[in-house]
Amino acid sequence: MSGLIFPGLGQVFFKHYKKGLALIFTVIICLLIIVATATKKALDILTQLELNGEEINLETISSVAAEASLSNGSFITLLPWIVIIFCWVFGTIDAYRIGKKKERP
Repeated sequence: MSGLIFPGLGQVFFKHYKKGLALIFTVIICLLIIVATATKKALDILTQLELNGEEINLETISSVAAEASLSNGSFITLLPWIVIIFCWVFGTIDAYRIGKKKERP
């Protein structure tokens, strides 16, 4: 469950609630940071287009978004993604380990 659905669900399934909820909340906070950063960047781009007097249409937005996505992100921008990947890998391995322990008689 941690590997396929959401990090931390495997721990919750195996009744390791603290660890599972910590993983779930960490990933949710990172996702919120990513969405907030992307929204701010999009609003900045739209404001810049408007100030330059360019017409705001789907084609202009697509080309500016493509340019922005090709620019290098800072480490701060990449940090939430790194944390999510770490939580996903850790959650999957930990849930597997917990499941194996519960299998043993």
